[in-house]
Amino acid sequence: MYMTVKEAAAKWGISDRRIRVLCSEGKIPGAYQEGRGWKIPIDAEKPADGRFRSKESILSQIDHKKAELDGRRPLTEGELERLNEEFTVEYTYNSNAIEGNTLTLRETDLVLRGLTIDRKPLKDHMEAVGHKEAFDYVRELVKEKAPLTESIIKQIHYLVLADKKDDRGVYRRIPVHIMGARHEPVQPYLIEPKMEQLLHDYAASEEHIVMKLARFHIEFEGIHPFIDGNGRTGRLLVNLELMKAGYPPIDIKFSDRIPRHTKVDRQERPRAA
Repeated sequence: MYMTVKEAAAKWGISDRRIRVLCSEGKIPGAYQEGRGWKIPIDAEKPADGRFRSKESILSQIDHKKAELDGRRPLTEGELERLNEEFTVEYTYNSNAIEGNTLTLRETDLVLRGLTIDRKPLKDHMEAVGHKEAFDYVRELVKEKAPLTESIIKQIHYLVLADKKDDRGVYRRIPVHIMGARHEPVQPYLIEPKMEQLLHDYAASEEHIVMKLARFHIEFEGIHPFIDGNGRTGRLLVNLELMKAGYPPIDIKFSDRIPRHTKVDRQERPRAA
């Protein structure tokens, strides 16, 4: 008796793609290729995942830091308000700057207070306001403990992409190439099934939340579901799920943009085919 890649993925709580890699590497005894698919023994055991053993100490450190943070909670209303305000400004600045926004940290703060910066593009102003509104929406979702869905992803993207009204909250309808990257995003007709599978795999995974989100983020950026705004949306999704799990949000600094993009072999801005 044999099972398919999809059945094995559902049984073991990992992605179809990972199953195919394990099969091709001979990590699943008795599995063999038939045509373009794989046949996997029904009684096969889930292979041990040795890819992230070096990360175990880091995950332990993260858990320790979270326990320390939990010991200092709850914060006062004033403390929370101050921390949220400062984080929102810095997070909005960094996430937008990674994608080419020219506003400085100080200018971002002023724009979010309702001021206009002379000689700076309207697009940059709209991106700052849109990102802030998207993060406010994320915080509301955290309070509601809302499960992650395609509808939520599209709504976050709708708020992020404030300067492109026709592309807001809709999956792209054309192929794209990512300049300078080896990775090729999926074709438009595959976006919806790929996103459905991504959300299914994420919900089924029993990994540490940090590892789950690392996989989710890489897969999401690989699908590249939107014509623009994928990076900002992806980072907001990571923070949504971190905060739902009781962690503070993270802010990837503008100064870290080059090593980050090198590691995931992704860039935000696509070139239409």
